[in-house]
Amino acid sequence: MKAVRAPIPHRQCEAQELRASRKFAVEYAKAAVESLNRAEDRPVGLIMLRALAEAYGELGAVAAKAGISRGSLRRSLSHNGNPRMKVIEAVLKPLGLSLSVVPQQKNARKRAAKKPAKTVRVRAAA
Repeated sequence: MKAVRAPIPHRQCEAQELRASRKFAVEYAKAAVESLNRAEDRPVGLIMLRALAEAYGELGAVAAKAGISRGSLRRSLSHNGNPRMKVIEAVLKPLGLSLSVVPQQKNARKRAAKKPAKTVRVRAAA
């Protein structure tokens, strides 16, 4: 009879996948930051940023880099959180990513009803 293996918690599995593939982690970070632009998706984006922080450097290390306590970071990246810019930058830094601002598309007003314009882009550092 085979031994039954204990299931892996979702957060642990997610962190393993993010660490295993940098390309996946970068796309995940892009999706997280883009989610912050849409009010209905903001909680999801914050939770995604928390998953990145847990996968790349643990919350304590990321909090130290951001100059805040671990508890404050955890609250900032909860579904009701409101992180400062330095918190978001501290989460993205271990991945070699930074935030940048890009102009909205010319026909943004026409497409606003269909799909919100993307105003923030995450770039991988060289």
